[in-house]
Amino acid sequence: MEKVSIIIPVYNEKNTILDLLKIVEKSNFCGLEKEIILIDDASYDGSREILLSIKDRYKIYFHEKNKGKGAAIRTAFKYATGDYVVIQDADLEYSPADYDNLLPLLINNEADVVYGSRFLNKENLKNFMLKNKLANMFLTVLTNVLYGSAISDMETCYKAFKKEVIKNIKIKSNRFNFEPEITAKILKKNYKLKEIPIQYNGRIHQEGKKIGWKDGLQAIFTLFKYKFTD
Repeated sequence: MEKVSIIIPVYNEKNTILDLLKIVEKSNFCGLEKEIILIDDASYDGSREILLSIKDRYKIYFHEKNKGKGAAIRTAFKYATGDYVVIQDADLEYSPADYDNLLPLLINNEADVVYGSRFLNKENLKNFMLKNKLANMFLTVLTNVLYGSAISDMETCYKAFKKEVIKNIKIKSNRFNFEPEITAKILKKNYKLKEIPIQYNGRIHQEGKKIGWKDGLQAIFTLFKYKFTD
């Protein structure tokens, strides 16, 4: 039976992590065997203690120092044994049920990588803070200009990969610039990438949203950097 590795980076998500795990458990993921991998990136709000209490149920690993989302995902990649790998944030902005639409394209060999696009679902537009929506659109346009692509949502969390894609791409970014780096390398290697509309319920910073304007600048730098380097 084929397996999907579900990677969940965690940083100060005590209010949502258990609810998220319940939803992941109930979600079908196209009937694939599930391997749930959580990486705690040195949380200090009680998330670490919650994960320690359920460590016998999942593959859970801990960073002793906060390194960033990219570093957490990179750690998880080391332990992923699934035929397919997906990324799931520990908050409730995204619906795990949407992976039932992304994974068939991989299973049926219609794509090597599938992105869940927030912008292809017009209902989501009201769920963005204006500055975040504009920043996401700008970074996506910049990606398309630099790499000759036609994607609609480069910064989406929901990315699904065949295992060989993960094995053939070396990620160096530690923070949120993971997203532009992996997109750049996927496009440069000419992997077949498709997009599917997904649901999105964006948070604000008071609710725990962590990405900021400095991350936007890092994303721009990262897109240019990997246009010309490996």
